[in-house]
Amino acid sequence: MKLEQLKELIRDVSDFPKPGILFKDITPLLAHARGMHACTEALATIVHKANAEELVGIESRGFIFAAAIAAVEQMPLQLVRKPGKLPYAKVGVDYDLEYGTDRVELHSDAIVAGRRYAIIDDLLATGGTAAATAKLVESQGGVVACAAFVIELSELPGRARLENHNVHALISY
Repeated sequence: MKLEQLKELIRDVSDFPKPGILFKDITPLLAHARGMHACTEALATIVHKANAEELVGIESRGFIFAAAIAAVEQMPLQLVRKPGKLPYAKVGVDYDLEYGTDRVELHSDAIVAGRRYAIIDDLLATGGTAAATAKLVESQGGVVACAAFVIELSELPGRARLENHNVHALISY
């Protein structure tokens, strides 16, 4: 399956999760074995070319793709979560939203100083969570080898918020 065909497996859902939002639903992609395989292989190639040594999956849909890449590439996977979800000692970074703030956390022993990490998520939109994740990895001494996404909403400022990083997306809208 070609990457251009992956777009056919992304469903648009109007007014979700609130009016005025056009949600990009990846569940048809997840249900399509060949599409999911092509997506995983393409992301794994990006990770491999960036010489990443470990993966960082962003909650929650980023976990799906990061876990698939980890299995294919036999790489360690670290999880970045919203507050209150990790059971062990954790470190975190607060970041600004359009109206308020949010936070991402990971276990305090997850990042090894000097190692190269690929940040994985399903969607790059405004870039707040991905940029906070990059800051969190770097604050612990890790190096962000790349940030790889299935989908990028190119009209939003996500890529600009990750301007000093190696950013890739398989599909752009």
